[in-house]
Amino acid sequence: MLDLLPQRIVCLTEETTEWLYMLGEEARIVGISGYTVRPRRARDEKPKVSAFLSAKIDKILALKPDCVFGFSDLQADIAALLIRAGVQVTVFNQRSVDEIFSVLYQVAAMVGQAEQGLQRLQQMRAQLDGIQKTAATFKRRPKVYFEEWDEPHISAIRWVSELIGIAGGDDCFPELAQMSMGKDRIIASGQTIVDRAPDIIIGSLCGKKFRPEKAAAREGWQGVPAVLNNQIFEIKSADILQPGPAALTDGVTQLHRIFQQWEATYA
Repeated sequence: MLDLLPQRIVCLTEETTEWLYMLGEEARIVGISGYTVRPRRARDEKPKVSAFLSAKIDKILALKPDCVFGFSDLQADIAALLIRAGVQVTVFNQRSVDEIFSVLYQVAAMVGQAEQGLQRLQQMRAQLDGIQKTAATFKRRPKVYFEEWDEPHISAIRWVSELIGIAGGDDCFPELAQMSMGKDRIIASGQTIVDRAPDIIIGSLCGKKFRPEKAAAREGWQGVPAVLNNQIFEIKSADILQPGPAALTDGVTQLHRIFQQWEATYA
């Protein structure tokens, strides 16, 4: 019988690459994002054909993909170029935890792994439920400022804000988390962050390292509880800013561990 599933997939972002490897369908991948670090072996096995906002269109076309997976409106221009060249492109736009689950199921179904995908997603959901149940026993929940970028300050995207809640914290800027674009989550004045008095500060920057000591030394931040108690941490962007398996597993687990330690000491 003819295999009607895509045979040559290009993944323009990391989360679909990681998911296809988890499903045992990595042989279908012919190109990946240069930012891919999960799984590590993908960098050695697959050609790197894109950044996030740009892509090597000629190189992608030379791979003769029958399917390209992209993420978000920020890749709309790349998608348009590929579509005009006759390539099938599927661009997902997940922003919430539930939307991540939905997209991962869709991708699994597209490669003939709907049943395995569902089983894995049920395991991830059970893990989240377990974390949330433990967090419900906290005597006090920490106020959390999650920094997605430092200059200017950009606060947590929606799925990160939701994972903070599941892990036992309260996002200091829940109103901004509803904004899908980073430019709409800019906090113009650092004083606004100071005024919200976060108990914990977590940085996760795409493309550079977050340095807790530099955050602690920001002018006017010395009275912030997170600074006073040395509760400033980094979570690698690959673990939480990719809207896929990493955030639902490693990312939320790191958040929960930080919050548990704070609750045991300061609640």
